[in-house]
Parts: sequence; structure tokens; C-alpha cells
Amino acid sequence: MGKKIKVQRRGRGTSQFRAAKMNKIAPAKYPTLTNDNRTGTIKELNHEPGRGAPLAYVEFEPGSGFYSSAIEGTYIDQEITVGPTAPLQVGNVLPLGSIPEGTMVCNIELRPGDGGKIARSSGSFGTVIAHTGTHTSVRVPSKRTVTIHNSSRATIGIISGAGRREKPFLTAGEKVHAKKAKGHKYPVAHGVKMPAAMHPHGGGRHRRPGKSTTVSRHAPPGAKVGLIAARNSGKRQRRRN
Repeated sequence: MGKKIKVQRRGRGTSQFRAAKMNKIAPAKYPTLTNDNRTGTIKELNHEPGRGAPLAYVEFEPGSGFYSSAIEGTYIDQEITVGPTAPLQVGNVLPLGSIPEGTMVCNIELRPGDGGKIARSSGSFGTVIAHTGTHTSVRVPSKRTVTIHNSSRATIGIISGAGRREKPFLTAGEKVHAKKAKGHKYPVAHGVKMPAAMHPHGGGRHRRPGKSTTVSRHAPPGAKVGLIAARNSGKRQRRRN
């Protein structure tokens, strides 16, 4: 009898597959959407396990504030303004409709009031391309251009921690702890190196799956391994004229 594969075991929700909550501080989200400017001060720059960039706490008044990923160049006691007419300074939060073309922005809301969904990892940013009526075109870190409502907010600047991934993991233990903080199962063996009873790609002498590895988006957990709902597989060939 074979062993259940990883995607089947993760669904059981046991502690082995849940991200650790110890030492977590708070989610990085904008405050509630308002029509007025609010000015606060950066009181803390914290490290949170599993997060690549420092976490900044912006306090409007004692007991009232919000956490956000720190922006490159910001510092303790810096004033941060959140609102539709905030100055165009690094760290301030404005609606996309109020940000000029060519400005680098980060922590972009996909929908007004969702708290920020795009360009949140260390060193990432988007670029405002154009304003068209009620929407703004933004080039996101994947180099795609997305159209977002003008009321969606974004922060001026780049998320701090750029270059973090350029430093390699020097020991296996460092990578184990980094993966554990994110709730990732590590290390993971290749399916083709397993017996046929353990994995759909297993079996065979030549370490090849022996069949197509592209599967449906709606495949059951026992078969949902490989290239899930892939539009294409392999390297694109140049078309010759």
C-alpha cells in the first residue's frame, strides 16, 4: 500500500503543514479607507519571522495605527501621511489616481480598501503608466500591465530589503528554518525518484514520468501534481520566417 502524496497530506490541516504563528506581529494592511488625510509617525521597525522586509508600525495617535512593510529610505520618527492629497514623498500612501505617471509604487491595492495585494515582497515595486478615466494602468513586478481603479491606494517608493535573495543559504539548517517560518514542507523529494506506489510520476528505471505531467485545474488531490493547468510546457520555439 502506497503513502499519501504531499498534496493529499497537506489538506488534513495538521501542525506539520501549518505555518508557525509564534513571534508573528501583525498583518501588513492599510487602515480603513477615508476621504481625509491622516498623518502618523513611524514608531517601530520590526523583524517578523517569515517576512523578507522589515515591518514598520505607523502610529496616528496612541493606540491607533497600522503595520506596513517598511519602504526603502524611511526611518524612525518619520512622518507618514495617508490620504488623497498627501504629499508625493517616499513612504506616503495615496490613491493611484493622485500619483503621477512614472512614479514607483508598492503595496498596491487590487481593489479599493483591500489593504494592499501587489508588490509587497522585499525590493519589489510597480510603476504607474497612465491614467484613463476612472482607472490607472500599472506595470507590476511580473512586467505585466494591470488596470486598477483610481481609488485603490499605493505607497510611494520601493519595499526595503532589496538584494536579500542575492545572498545564498550557506548551510542546510538556515534554509530549513527559513522554510519552516513560511510553513513550507522542506526538503521535498522529486516524484520521479519515488516508487510507483508513492507518486504518480514514480516507477521506471530512467527517472522519467513516462507520461504527460500536465494536469487539469480540477484534478483530484491524488493526481494534481506536475504542471497544473499549464498553457504550454517546455521552452517556446522561435518562429522562423
